[in-house]
Amino acid sequence: MRVVIGVDWSDQALAAVAQTFNLYHPTDVTLVHGVDLGIFESPIIAQAGNVQGYEDFRHAMVDAGCKALDHAATMVPPEIQSIRKVNEVANPAQLILDSADSLSADLVVVGARGQSRLSEVVLGSISHRVLLHGSRPTLIVKGASRKIQRVLVAVEDQDDADRVVRWLTQHSFTVPVELRVVHAVVPIGVSEPYVGPEISAWLNDVQHYAEKLVQSTAGKLMSSRYTVSTKVVTGQAASVIEEEADSMDLVVVTSHGRKGLSRFLLGSVSHAVVHHVTCPVLVLR
Repeated sequence: MRVVIGVDWSDQALAAVAQTFNLYHPTDVTLVHGVDLGIFESPIIAQAGNVQGYEDFRHAMVDAGCKALDHAATMVPPEIQSIRKVNEVANPAQLILDSADSLSADLVVVGARGQSRLSEVVLGSISHRVLLHGSRPTLIVKGASRKIQRVLVAVEDQDDADRVVRWLTQHSFTVPVELRVVHAVVPIGVSEPYVGPEISAWLNDVQHYAEKLVQSTAGKLMSSRYTVSTKVVTGQAASVIEEEADSMDLVVVTSHGRKGLSRFLLGSVSHAVVHHVTCPVLVLR
């Protein structure tokens, strides 16, 4: 597994490094630090503003990035031989995304500082931008690194289930875990007196599909590495996942690829889950 991890001096970033190796045994690790100089990223601007000590400032920021990468590298298990360090003056989120694409990374890992959704849209954050614009599986780490024993796996349809099964089969966790496969049946919003025979039959079909989906997914995942249970809950998907995640160490969801303004306006279950659950979230693409 090739992993790209975003690194800085924050507790969240260091937790992301530790969490990566609590989850997986990657064979190839790239640590990425983007040196964010803000408006002074271009020397021309600094020269135009006659900023004193600009070169010293730039060198100090780059040196701090090197030290952050060196510190993060000490957290990488010694058996991992392939470790790269990327330290460039660039937008941190974009550098992480570009590095992941150029290296064909299997997984991107970033720490989240826990900003609200509105503040992230207005102010931006590395984890928000990586999640919004990325095209590769992304692990968002929230809080301190933790051991993974219980994993919530949310599936919406057969395509979701297939992607989840493929990932969990190809990329086993470091230790055996308990999986709970959950599907949310979204209520139709029709009150009981208006539910006629046709609607009742359709609702029964929906429930049957949901049960079949989670049972089929569980059957494909059952192995010596996974103990699997299933659950079908009526409710809005993001709310169901948030409630079910309370007792979990990791949530696995899929993203349907909506980006930019359309995601912000129309919403995204994976995006809502990342903002509301307190444990790490693995978003599969």
